[in-house]
Amino acid sequence: MKRASDKTGESRQSIEVLQQRYQSLDRRRIQAETNLENARKELERLQREAREKYGTDDIAQLRSKLEQMKSDNEDKRRSYQSDLDRIESELTDIETRYERAGSPGEPS
Repeated sequence: MKRASDKTGESRQSIEVLQQRYQSLDRRRIQAETNLENARKELERLQREAREKYGTDDIAQLRSKLEQMKSDNEDKRRSYQSDLDRIESELTDIETRYERAGSPGEPS
């Protein structure tokens, strides 16, 4: 692994430069720890939300539930389309019978 000093070609750094590097690295460490803690809290929040909404926070079970929900939605969509097709067909049939019978007031 190359160090920063290797990249610059400088082999000897002053104590001030070393302290600055240390402080920079320490800030990065603190930021990384903060990010990690925030990520843990967000994970816990999402797990809690999943347990409340779906009864589990297990990824495999959630995926299975999602697939079941998609399947249920597709069944409902298919049924809705079928109902609309049936209603449209019945309406067309009524309109056709009405036209064959003639409009009221028209000579037949």
